[in-house]
This record gives sequence, C-alpha cells and structure tokens, in this order.
Amino acid sequence: MHFSKAVVKYRIPILIITLLLMIPSVIGMITTRVNYDMLTYLPEDMDTVIGQNELMEDFNKGGFTFLIFEDMQNKDVAEIKTKIEKIEHVDSVLWYDSLADLSIPMEMLPEEIFSEFNTEHSTLMAVFFDSSTSGDETMDAVKEIRSVAGKQCFVSGMTALVVDLKELCEKEEPIYVGLAVLLASIAMLTLLDSWLVPFVFLASIGSMILLNLGTNFILGEISYITKALSAVLQLAVTMDYSIFLWHSYNEQREKFEDHKDAMAAAIRETLASVVGSSITTIAGFIALCFMSFTLGRDLGIVMAKGVLLGVLGCVTVLPSLILVFDKPLQKTKHKSIIPNMNKFAGGIIKIFPLFLVIFAVLIVPSYYGYDKANDEVYYDMGECLPEDMNYVISNSKLSEDFNISSTHMILVNSNLTAKSIHEMTYEMEQVDGVKYVLSLESVIGSRVPEEIIPESISGILKSDRWELLLINSEYRVASDEVNNQLDSLNSILKKYDENGMLIGEAPCMKDMIETTDHDFKVVNAISIIAIFIIIMLVEKSISLPVILIAVIEFGIFINLGLPHYLGQSMAFITPICISTIELGATVDYAILLTTRYKAERMGGADKRSAIHTALYTSIPSIIVSGMGLFAATFGVALYSDIEIISSMCMLMARGAVISMLLVIFILPAMFMLLDKLICKTTIGMTKINTNNAEVSIQ
Repeated sequence: MHFSKAVVKYRIPILIITLLLMIPSVIGMITTRVNYDMLTYLPEDMDTVIGQNELMEDFNKGGFTFLIFEDMQNKDVAEIKTKIEKIEHVDSVLWYDSLADLSIPMEMLPEEIFSEFNTEHSTLMAVFFDSSTSGDETMDAVKEIRSVAGKQCFVSGMTALVVDLKELCEKEEPIYVGLAVLLASIAMLTLLDSWLVPFVFLASIGSMILLNLGTNFILGEISYITKALSAVLQLAVTMDYSIFLWHSYNEQREKFEDHKDAMAAAIRETLASVVGSSITTIAGFIALCFMSFTLGRDLGIVMAKGVLLGVLGCVTVLPSLILVFDKPLQKTKHKSIIPNMNKFAGGIIKIFPLFLVIFAVLIVPSYYGYDKANDEVYYDMGECLPEDMNYVISNSKLSEDFNISSTHMILVNSNLTAKSIHEMTYEMEQVDGVKYVLSLESVIGSRVPEEIIPESISGILKSDRWELLLINSEYRVASDEVNNQLDSLNSILKKYDENGMLIGEAPCMKDMIETTDHDFKVVNAISIIAIFIIIMLVEKSISLPVILIAVIEFGIFINLGLPHYLGQSMAFITPICISTIELGATVDYAILLTTRYKAERMGGADKRSAIHTALYTSIPSIIVSGMGLFAATFGVALYSDIEIISSMCMLMARGAVISMLLVIFILPAMFMLLDKLICKTTIGMTKINTNNAEVSIQ
C-alpha cells in the first residue's frame, strides 16, 4: 500500500534517478571484460587445468598455435619468424631451423621431423605465448602475427578461434538487440491495444537491461554467450510483467476517477502477480548456477539479476512513465487484433479427448528424440563459426596439408631418463591416430648429447621440474576417436610417470564432455524440483505441479527432440540452458491458466465451465507472452552467423510457441481428465462436489 503510493508520488524523482543510473551502467557495461574461451570455465581441480597452470608457471607458456606458411621461400619464412619472436607476449617459436645455430650439420636433424614440418608448398611453425590462451595480451599477439605474416600465413589454435569469435560477436551483438527490439515492438503493436505503449515498455525494460549489463562489472567478466543472450532474454522474459501492469492499470481506471489512484491499485495488484510469476523464471536461472562447468553460473547469475531488475522496473520505472505519458497513451489506444476467445475455448473443450490422444501418441517419440539429441551435441567451438573465417580455413589447411587435427601436450618429470622418454615416445606413436611425438630427444636425435644443447633451445621443451612433449593427432578435438586416443596416451604416460599430465585443447574438451554430461542431469533435476516446490506452494496442491511440469516438459522434449529428427546437432551447452530457460519462462503460461481455473472452481463453477472461463480469459495473455518471447529471439536466430547463438535463439523461439500451444490445447484437456484428482489434492478445493452437473457451453 505504502510502496505503491510512494511510487506514484515520487514518479518524477524515480525517472531522474533512473536516467542518472544509466551513466555508470554504460561505463560498467563497456568496461566489463568478455570471455570467449569456453575452456576457462572448467573446474580448477581438474588435471588438465592444473597442467595448464604448471605449463604457465614452469615454462612461461600459456597459449599455443600453429602457423602455416604457403608458397614461401625458407629465407622469407625465417625473416617472418624473427619478426614474430619480437612480438610482445610471444615466448618462443619452434620451426625446423630452431637448431641452425648449433655447430651440428643440419642433415643430423631427423628426416621424419623435417618432413613433418614441411610439405611441397607449405611449412609449419609452432608459436608459444607467455600469456593464457584467451588473455587479451595473447589475442593482441595473434592479431599482430596475422598482420606481420600476411595473407600467405594461416593461424590455427584456440587463441585464433577466440580472436575470430570476438570480432564476429562485437560486429553482431548491436544488431541482436536491434532485431529483438524491432520484432518485439511489431508484436506488441499488433497484439496490444495502444500504438504508443510498446515504446514506453521498451524505455522501461531498456533501462533495466542497461542496469543489468552495467552491474556485471562486479562479476569481473562475463562469457560471450551471456553477453549475446542476456539483453535479448531479459527483454523477452520481462515483457510479460509490463503487459500485466498495463492491463491492470486500464482495469483500475474504470474503478477510480483519479488515474493516480488507479495506478497505485494497479501496482499493488501487479506486484503480487509479477513476484509469483518471476519466482519460477528466477528458479530456472538459479538452477544453472549448480553447474560445475561455471559458464552456467555466469549465465544464471546475470539472468536471475536481470529478471529481478525487470520486476523492479515494472513496479517503479514503468508506472512513472505511464503516468507521465498518460494522455497520449489514452489517445493512441486501439482495439487489439486478438478476437474474443469464447467460442474457440468451447471448441477446444468439446474435443479434449483428441488432445489427450495427441499427448499419448507424441510423448514417446518426443522423449526418444530428446534423449538422442542430447547424445549428438558438439563440443568443438570451431563448429559454431562460419566456414570463411580465418580460424576455420587455417584448421582445414592444418588437417589437409599436415594431417594434424589436434595437438596435445604432455608434462613429464624432467628427471626421467632419455631411455625412458624414447620408450614412452615409441609406445605413444603406436597409438591409433598419433602422427608423431615431438620431444627434446626426438628433435636432437640420439647422437647429440643433451649437455651441449644451448639453453635457448632446450629451454623451449625442458625446465627444472618438467619436460614438455608435443603430440600431433590425426583426430579432431571432441571426437570419440580422440577421446579414446587420450585414454590410451594417459595410460602409457602414467606407466612412466604417475604424476605426468596430459593437457591441451582435446584433453580439456574431454573433461568438458564428462563435466557437462553430469551437469545436465543435475541442473535438470534441480530446476524441476525447485519449480515443483514453487508451484506446490503457490497453488497449494500436490497434483497441479505434476500436471503443469509434465505439460511444459513435454514441450521441451518436442523442442529439443526435433534436432535429432531434422539431422541437426546442437552445441553442448544448448540443451542444458534451453531446458532450464524454457521450463522457467513458459511455465508461467500454465500457472496463469491454472490460477483462473482454480478460482472459478472454488467460486462454485462446475468443471467444464471453470475450464472454459479460465481458457478463454487466459488465451490473449498467453498469446501475447508467447509471441513476445518468440519475436525477441526469432530475428536473432535467423541473423546470427555464430551457430551456438543462432541455435539457442531458434530453440527459445520455437519453445515459446510450442509451450504456448500446449498450454492452450493440452493443459485444459488434462484438467478435464484429472479434475477429481486435482480437487482432492488441492487445499481449498477438497470440498468441491465433483459430481455436480456440468453446464453446457454454447
């Protein structure tokens, strides 16, 4: 009561404070670092992560890349190598001439090593950086290497992927927001009853989006997926709250002479319904925080914060804007295109057994597709980039010219004897798909005593504690073949050095596969349990949470199962995020219908009349909500060249429509079938006579 009156009274100061807060928000948004490397979200206690830290600590090596020079003379390559060595944060460069300064004839370089670094028209060079794979310094160094080396040089490796991904994201992200705003505006202009109110909504929601993006500064950094999706998702998910307030305000204006009193009443009414509605959405996002792969926590925190700010904006900034622009808003009202749904709802209820049959027929193939699609996800982030990107071209050339699809690194105890290293290397080279193992011993050959090798050469591959070995593999990162290969290599490594570590992109990806597979089960269970408890408390029922979640989960099975039947693969993070977001964001449609059905039933209406009234009064709100989420995400899905962003937005858009249709058609059929059970298991409904006569619907 006091809060709503205070908002109305201090509407101008609220708008001034909001405008002032936009200044630090913009600064915070610009200065928040964006992380484009998925591997940094692996748990810190994994061997691969520990190994990467050891590599940095002992060898001062973080990032690693291969350069491929095409149709260049060796002397020109040597000149470029000298320039690359001078680039800041380049730690060392390994090429076949790395031993040229030794007083040893070059022909003593083992032939197999020379040939592995050269083909008829290209030569291969390895570059190590003294900063992390996705560090800003490493990315700047890769950009400079590309500039120095020219168009005949192709840069592969994770840092090159991160650089290309960053450039593409920075180019596309403003367009994501523009498309979401444009299509959401069109949807609201079409489905709402005012030509001006969509822009008032966007001003309110936009200020909360900016505030959310600005406060990400306190997190230190956010992932590129979070940055790309958070604004679009916040717009889509919190638009409902603005619609609730607008509808409530228009209803209250008919009851109060003074529009300020009407707004105070609307704020009170909206606050109760919006808080209830937002809790399920927040629960869905909070569930992501339980992932051990911490990208989920990153997205979960930012989006939960965005929903909370959306609620706050809906009951403070939006009422203030509506009151300031009340006259033009009332003058620009028009009739909504959504017709009266009375007859349509009656028709659905008359043929409700048909929808129960559809549910029964589709549930098994939907779940089968959903289960299979989860097994068909991809983990190689290179697959999310367009084929004309420098990184993708470079990796293709590395595979075609040198038959190298991935590179692993091994750290072994530096006290291991040369004989043991030779034996271990020989065993590893017999493993399927291993092209060769590059070690200090294999580079200098058995005829050169290690003692006479200059520190500038031996220091690249050996420290006081560790010796570094490079393994080039014919198998692609994140493939079943490379994962089996890593198991074999690890087995051999532990035989010679139980503390030895196998690191690199492919081992990290293998860890990621195992981690996210576990995460998917955990997050799914937590989101379902949390939302079950929330619905149980809100609806005071044991049966209703089961029915509502069953309907929305059915929609998730259809949505995430379609890629299997369409022959599409999703990025590994997609099913985890989509299943949680779709459940949290669209279960509100079901709660809206259920709450009205309960109220009608408890008010004395028979089963059929209660469901009919609930359905025809709820359909317009459900359509507006579903189409709002669809509009905000569909344009981004069509536009984005980054497959992971495009597919996540397409699944969110499709999920909104599927959930909307299921709530309109399947949920009422469930109520018709299970009304007796619902009445017996819901507080406040137990005394309803379920055998009373049903009024026919005209």
